[in-house]
Amino acid sequence: MKIEVNQGREDRYAIYLEPDFQGLGYALADLETKERKICIVADSTTAELYLEPLKAALQGCCARVTSFVFPAGEEHKTLDTVRALYEHLILEKFDRKDLLAALGGGVVGDLTGFAAATYLRGIRFIQVPTTLLSQVDSSIGGKTGVDFDSYKNMVGAFHMPSLVYMNLGTLKSLPERQFASGMGEIIKHGLIQDRDYYEWLSSHEKEVAARNYDALLPMVEGSCRIKRHVVEEDPTEKGIRAWLNFGHTAGHAIEKLKEFSLCHGECVAVGSVAAAWISWKRGYLTREELLEIENVFRRYGLPVRVSGLEPERILSATKLDKKMEAGKIKFVLLKSIGEAFVARDVEDQELLEAIRYVCEENGHE
Repeated sequence: MKIEVNQGREDRYAIYLEPDFQGLGYALADLETKERKICIVADSTTAELYLEPLKAALQGCCARVTSFVFPAGEEHKTLDTVRALYEHLILEKFDRKDLLAALGGGVVGDLTGFAAATYLRGIRFIQVPTTLLSQVDSSIGGKTGVDFDSYKNMVGAFHMPSLVYMNLGTLKSLPERQFASGMGEIIKHGLIQDRDYYEWLSSHEKEVAARNYDALLPMVEGSCRIKRHVVEEDPTEKGIRAWLNFGHTAGHAIEKLKEFSLCHGECVAVGSVAAAWISWKRGYLTREELLEIENVFRRYGLPVRVSGLEPERILSATKLDKKMEAGKIKFVLLKSIGEAFVARDVEDQELLEAIRYVCEENGHE
């Protein structure tokens, strides 16, 4: 299956959804890679599973294939790792017409994209996402970046991939918790843009949990189409692309304070419930809709409460959010399920009450 993305005159690329790597050669045909070098960038976990199969799929598609593998983990998504990748590319004599391939999850995709955006002032790269989270979120839209000290994605650039190739077969090897993490972003997509898709998710939990290809394909396709629509309308986050940050203001604060011991999608789920609570308090959602949102997240194995953090600390951490504008948070709320909007009038006390709602020590279960 092929989905075309058009984020501007120079930023057109295709998303391929396939059951394996066998179609990669066909997908690369339009990129004229036969005379070019390609460097596969992967973390240690993904390399063990998929580096050799990807190399095999690239044989005959490129003049030479090299690889750069770095230790797995968010703590390695740094400028130091990018520096080591630059050195590899220089020693292998990569020029502006060569390209990188990001093989892995969001950490690999973000880091590889940032390196591609900045090496020789920009070279091509392709995304080969292997986690559910990266397939439906970070591989689409051209956001790249690395963490700076404890600040997530503080250094980055917009640099569109030349191609996104999703082998849905990789989802079979994904640990349950990582699969659930991806579902956090998928459910979020339904909440912000497509009520029918959200309701489909609510009624197909068993098929998705079984990782049945006939369920995974429409689920990933639906999520990709929602994100495609948003990034095409707003390539550089000046308008509706901010909707994708639903659940992320409190979610990112929790993720940081928990020192990344929680998965990104788990934090998004908790943050989404906090945002839905504000939407309910403002009269946009019914109490039943709020509880059903919590129930959908739970049924897909995601938390809707967080423990061990003081609400006031979470509130303070939201002030470091890079989405602050003139000292105010651009907070994404729901007018209804499937319809998001940006609120610039969420006050500290209102946000604190929402954070208290999702903190376990306050007795909410």
